[in-house]
Amino acid sequence: MIAILDYKIGNVRSVEKAVERAIREAKMTQSVTLTADQDQILSADGVILPGVGAFGACITNLSTAGLTPIVQRVVADDIPLLGICVGMQMLFEVSEEMGQWRGLGLLPGRVRKFPDSLRIPQIGWNQLHIQRPDPLLAGVKDGAYAYFVHSYYCDPTNPDDVLTLTDYGFRYASMVRRGNIWGAQFHPEKSQQVGIQILKNFLNVASG
Repeated sequence: MIAILDYKIGNVRSVEKAVERAIREAKMTQSVTLTADQDQILSADGVILPGVGAFGACITNLSTAGLTPIVQRVVADDIPLLGICVGMQMLFEVSEEMGQWRGLGLLPGRVRKFPDSLRIPQIGWNQLHIQRPDPLLAGVKDGAYAYFVHSYYCDPTNPDDVLTLTDYGFRYASMVRRGNIWGAQFHPEKSQQVGIQILKNFLNVASG
C-alpha cells in the first residue's frame, strides 16, 4: 500500500489519481490511500508527502495534523518517502518563504526565492538534466520535460543529494535523493508520461 499524507492542504486527489494510474499501467497489486492514520502510514510500502501553496502553511498543517514525527519515523524505519513540490521543499532545514520557517531537516540545505529578475513563479514545462543514475529515473531520458509551478527552489548543501538539475536563469536541484528519501520539485501528476514513469519507479522501489 502507498500512503499519501493527508494534512488538509489543497487538492491532492490529482496525486492519488496519478498513483492509481501508475499502478494500473504497471499491472501491480498495490493500493493507494490518502491518510493521516499513524498505523496506516507506518505499515505502508511507500509514503508520498505532497505539498501545494506556501511553505509556512504546509509545515504548520503537517505539525497540526501530528504528522511531523510520523514522517521522521517513516525515514527511520527505512520506508521509501517521496516529497512532491512543497513536499520536497519541506524535506530541507529552512525555507526563506515569507520569513524563515523550519523544515523537517531530513536533508541539509535551504529553500530560497528565485531572483526577482526572473518571471516568478516558474510555470510550465522544463527539462530534467540527470546528474546520476537512480531507480526513480529508470526509463527517464536525460533532458526529459516535467511540469513545474513554483517561486522557491531547493539549494542542497551536499551536491551528492542532487539527482536532476533544471535551468531557470541558473541550474537548481529539481530532484533529490538521500537514502530512502526522494524529492521532486515538479508535479509528476501533471507531467504526463514522464511523471507516470517516475511514479511507477517509486512503486517498484516501494515493492522491494
